[in-house]
Amino acid sequence: MSRRLVITADDLGREPATTQVITELLAEGNLSATTLIPVSPDAADAAERVRALGIAPRLHVTLTGERGLPRWRPLSGAMSLVESDGAFADDPFVLQRHGDAADVVREADAQLAWMRGFGLAPEAADSHAGTVYGLHGRSWLKETLEWCQSHGLAFRLPRDAEPYFGGQLPSPLAQAHEQAVALADALGVRIPQTIATNRRTASDLGSYERLRDDYRRRLANLPEGTSEIFLHPSRDGAVAGPDGIVRVWEARLLRDPAWHAALEAEAVEVAGDWWA
Repeated sequence: MSRRLVITADDLGREPATTQVITELLAEGNLSATTLIPVSPDAADAAERVRALGIAPRLHVTLTGERGLPRWRPLSGAMSLVESDGAFADDPFVLQRHGDAADVVREADAQLAWMRGFGLAPEAADSHAGTVYGLHGRSWLKETLEWCQSHGLAFRLPRDAEPYFGGQLPSPLAQAHEQAVALADALGVRIPQTIATNRRTASDLGSYERLRDDYRRRLANLPEGTSEIFLHPSRDGAVAGPDGIVRVWEARLLRDPAWHAALEAEAVEVAGDWWA
């Protein structure tokens, strides 16, 4: 079995600068996939841009907002998912305290319908900020996987979670993950072999070269089957704080000849999906 890798940019539509960078990288062939935030004011422009490229983004189910941006609001009007002003909370832990499973499914339905209304046909979904996975308290994985089955969607749930977490999962989390993978298989929801992304800040990394070396290490450790690396490339100034620096570095990485040489040296086949 060969090693295949989907190279995905998350957060298409987050704001204009990120949308521009992602669509440029897609047009250059430096990305093989992207995910769209339907609740953003820039979502319609982003949808038009990728449709012009002949690319169908995945649905980035979004249940929280982001600091420094205009407040995002649900497309479904689901009241348990919002704060007193009717907008999503910026903090996933706030969402977990009051979010209702039925409203999560209702909002996912609305976001999928929005994409289809733009002539986009996503074949898979995932979760912005990881809100449905239970990483911030309550898990909506069961409801999300059942929702994916009902719409014939694949879902970003790694069969092997250790590369993402950087080691063995703690016992309660390992058990929950095992159950979720078993449920995905029982429902026929397709999932990737593993997933990986950068989870460190600019201060933790110290330099662009450290980020590049870390991603090259991840390439070397990819298992057989189809995996996914997801990044958040953007432009300087588009994302406030240290996260913004890392996003600029990730855009640089995707154009770096050393990164492309590593893909070739590792004999990793770049793919557009992990569900075919």
